[in-house]
Amino acid sequence: MTAATTESRAGSDSRRFSLHDVLAGNGTVTVLAIVLSLVISALLIVLTDEDVIEASGYLFARPGDALTAAWAAVSSAYAALFRGAIFNYRGDTFSQGIYPLMESLTVATPLIIISLGIAISFRSGLFNIGGQGQMIFGAMFAAWFGVHLQLPVGLHLILVLIMGILGGALWGAVVGFLKALTGAHEVILTIMLNYVAIHLVTYFLYTPVLQREGSTNPVSDFLPASALFPPLFGDSFRLHWGFVVALLATAFAWWLMQRSTVGFQLRAVGANPDAARTAGVPVKRMYVIAMAVSGGLAGLAGMAQVSGTERMLNTDVAGSFGFDAITVALLGRSNPIGVAAAGLLFGALRAGGVTMQTETGVPIDIVLIIQSMIVLFIAAPPLVRLIFRLPAPGALQARKTADPVTQPALAGAAAATTATAGGHTAPSETAGIGQSPEADDAGRVGVGPADAASTTPDAEGEQR
Repeated sequence: MTAATTESRAGSDSRRFSLHDVLAGNGTVTVLAIVLSLVISALLIVLTDEDVIEASGYLFARPGDALTAAWAAVSSAYAALFRGAIFNYRGDTFSQGIYPLMESLTVATPLIIISLGIAISFRSGLFNIGGQGQMIFGAMFAAWFGVHLQLPVGLHLILVLIMGILGGALWGAVVGFLKALTGAHEVILTIMLNYVAIHLVTYFLYTPVLQREGSTNPVSDFLPASALFPPLFGDSFRLHWGFVVALLATAFAWWLMQRSTVGFQLRAVGANPDAARTAGVPVKRMYVIAMAVSGGLAGLAGMAQVSGTERMLNTDVAGSFGFDAITVALLGRSNPIGVAAAGLLFGALRAGGVTMQTETGVPIDIVLIIQSMIVLFIAAPPLVRLIFRLPAPGALQARKTADPVTQPALAGAAAATTATAGGHTAPSETAGIGQSPEADDAGRVGVGPADAASTTPDAEGEQR
């Protein structure tokens, strides 16, 4: 086989491998999961629409009427969802047109922040479902320091932001400390502490600690202007600078988990705590740090609600953000960038669902069904690949390894290269033929805890 033929075949394999990566990657599965969810929700809209039901009574006589009614029901519902979430093309002014987008970003702001915290705990091997309570504690700390202190503009807002993070971090660290000290499961702890936080904020809002003076309702005083996030695009929209904080929180979460030593230790504990302990990682300390960071981000989300959207504290300040954050973290696969994108999607669905229900009469529960179906398909990627006939990850690489023609050709090319170089092969060339660059890097800088744990005596014997 000539060198030209070998290069041509290698180029073809490279192109096939790139297409395989796209089709089998997590991004493709996520997009198709969203598409499947929209299709299933469309079927539910059709089955519950009165016009479709009426036209189905004479389906065989005039099938076109049923199809027309079904299309009208689905298209009008999703058009209203788009107008309420992205752009109102029926608006008379530009401000009216982009108002839905501003609302989507407003709703997504606390959702992105709290979901980042949940994602960090997931990457650390902890199933934190206590974001609700941690968000409430952050909101309580932020509200108290916002209402009871009078400080200059700028300094007051920074203090409120720090106190919001501190409140959530303390409530989250309680879970990490108890798990590290007693081995108690974080799921049980966070469930119980959610109830404690919910009832505690209700109690404080009925006492002079937080209740508005002269009011019998469980609400606090409005925060002064010095403790509020200023509007991001003017007073015509509710979107505030908390959205910028959400973007900064996304960057911080990415840096923490991908570029910092603490993040590496957290990921090592999440991958294999026993191996991480053997490698010298303080696992118990990492549990406390992971829950403190997760709770701190949840508390920041509560602060964003108090100082940005609501401008006061009430018993419904956390809404369902704590539980929606679990869904968003799963959809984003615990990757900060993916979590931010998933938070924007869910914020748009929540904002557009109201318009869809108001204009078309489609229940807003359809939005909840869309969200639930997305999570269902994300949790079962083999099902999505089966429906769309996608290749499984690693299938093409396995075929290339077993190819009786390509591998000898590559081996011959490697031998020719070695002979040409006088028997001295560069490390980069060796990595490109016999092993991956990651393996070469690992040989130079050392293997992480999770990788070290995966090396078994049998594997070493095979290598020898």
